[in-house]
Amino acid sequence: MKKVLAQNKRASHDYQILDTYEAGIVLTGDEVKSARNGGANLRDSFVRIENGEAWLYNMHIAPYTHTGLPFRSDPKRKRKLLLHKSEINKIMGYLTQKGLTAVPLSMYLSDRGLIKLLIGIAKGKKTVDKRESIKQRDIERELRREHKFDY
Repeated sequence: MKKVLAQNKRASHDYQILDTYEAGIVLTGDEVKSARNGGANLRDSFVRIENGEAWLYNMHIAPYTHTGLPFRSDPKRKRKLLLHKSEINKIMGYLTQKGLTAVPLSMYLSDRGLIKLLIGIAKGKKTVDKRESIKQRDIERELRREHKFDY
């Protein structure tokens, strides 16, 4: 059972997700406590590969209120992602292709109590594609509603 700590809802709206990867994330103690309390925000964050390492940029984790002022970390600092070398190479291969990017989809607690990040390889949607997805979602919702009342 995974407990979702933060979710990037805009990612599925703005991008078509082609592939996903699970990564560990390096956090400080007060960031872990704040994330467990729901203080993490994945909006506008992205993943970059630099010098053979994966980094998460622009993720906001609110400062934990019970931490002393000199020990608080920067809420938007870049954070290292823990991936296997083969996974980093695959992601780097995707990112060299035109129009593809890596975005975090969700941050959750694994079964062992570790904080994990689900990364998606994404391709940007055009406005027409967004309208098409909204239309498909409405059709599926109507079908579920009709199916619910068939009993």
